[in-house]
Amino acid sequence: MRLLQLRNLAYSLIFILFTSCKTYKLNDAKPISTSEKTVENLYFSSNEDYVYKCQMDIYKNHVSGILIIKKINAATHRVVLTSDFGNKLIDFEISEEDFKLNYVLPDMDKKIVINFLKNDFRELLKQSYPVTESFENTTDYIYESKSGKKVYYLFFNKDNRLLKQIVYTKNNKEKIDFTFDAKKHIFADGLNLQHKDFKINIKLFQITETE
Repeated sequence: MRLLQLRNLAYSLIFILFTSCKTYKLNDAKPISTSEKTVENLYFSSNEDYVYKCQMDIYKNHVSGILIIKKINAATHRVVLTSDFGNKLIDFEISEEDFKLNYVLPDMDKKIVINFLKNDFRELLKQSYPVTESFENTTDYIYESKSGKKVYYLFFNKDNRLLKQIVYTKNNKEKIDFTFDAKKHIFADGLNLQHKDFKINIKLFQITETE
């Protein structure tokens, strides 16, 4: 059953390449003046292991397991996904510039699957964002960060200054919405990664917490 699920996951990823996504607009927010030049996502910045229960839904395919993320140097994280029974599914090292695949289960060894995971985790683990414009709404400070055709919107809660959401867009199209549940700046208790151009959703739930 596990191998069949992984094969279906690969086929679904091939299909979703032909879908489109919506134009993103920042609603109910006004520009503000700020001294912030750079903002950061610090949720994966500790050298301790980040261990989560992982659920992936890709169209009608559901895959669950244990996800471990570890920062191994200033620029690179190691990401390991295992089954619920501890069997390794994929193991890779990733930074903004490099990607090294250490292991992948043969049924997941499809270019489309590898690229999907590489691109999503590269965006998730991106830490530093130069601020190009600042906004606010009733609950959040919102920082816009541009990088070529990519634009990111980072939402920080006004009360506790914790990062609660990152919206990643490309060519003015909304690509991925990262929503965080956190009590600390360096650790997210939960994460919901929602693609906007096709039916892919990844949810992470805390298993162990970094100090």
